[in-house]
Amino acid sequence: MDLTTTCYRHPDRETGVSCQRCDRYICPDCATSGAVGFLCPEDAGDRVKISRAGFQKSPLQAAPVTFALIGINVLVYIAQNIYPTLIDSLFYANIGSSTDQGSIIRVFTSGFTHSPSQITHILFNMYSLFVLGTVIEPMIGKLRFLALYFISMFAGAIGVLFMAPFGTSVVGASGAIFGLMAAYLIFLRALKLNAGQMYIIIGINLVLGFIPGIAWEAHVGGLIAGGATAFVLAYTRKREQKNLQFLGIGLVLVILIGLWVFGNSLVPAIVG
Repeated sequence: MDLTTTCYRHPDRETGVSCQRCDRYICPDCATSGAVGFLCPEDAGDRVKISRAGFQKSPLQAAPVTFALIGINVLVYIAQNIYPTLIDSLFYANIGSSTDQGSIIRVFTSGFTHSPSQITHILFNMYSLFVLGTVIEPMIGKLRFLALYFISMFAGAIGVLFMAPFGTSVVGASGAIFGLMAAYLIFLRALKLNAGQMYIIIGINLVLGFIPGIAWEAHVGGLIAGGATAFVLAYTRKREQKNLQFLGIGLVLVILIGLWVFGNSLVPAIVG
């Protein structure tokens, strides 16, 4: 039985992408990003092409959450340089500690801090967030983008908890950024677009993460969870799959919470 599917406008082009409204198969040239998944030209008002040029809004209008996250990171970085002691005590996370320094809240606050002595740390992360966020957020919507971002950030901390030396202090949005990288790779593959360049980018950044002083464990954790979350989003994009999508993301989150609880339960044994 032939399971090959082709674009309804271009029968000579194979595709695995379908319109989220009418379920007709569409090739990349006929697809327009919707709130979740993609729309055919008719359902999208005959707009075509998935690219920044195809959006009818400015990057700020199309990806407000991305710019809000960048703004928060920049403001915290400025505060770090003005009030370093205060920010250190409130934001930095000491992963794997049973004290307040290792609390789950500080896992997320530390994701908005960066090394004050290395401006390249925040510059690289914010540039990556801008590039990836302004593409991914319009594709999946604000709430799903936030879920993807914070799930990846949380998983980055779990990677540190299980793979880094006990009590490792971490800062930076790298775990979340690697989650976005993995997500974009998954979305490219779901659209049957060339993902070769993304493989190279992820590979290079993973290797660079092994430079002393960089928490490569957070990169790996964010990459895995970001990819898992994106897989759920990419393959449950039809309207009738909304509940399945919710359950899939919930399952990823439950697994992460379970790993966090289990990892921290080992801390007293290590201390003793």
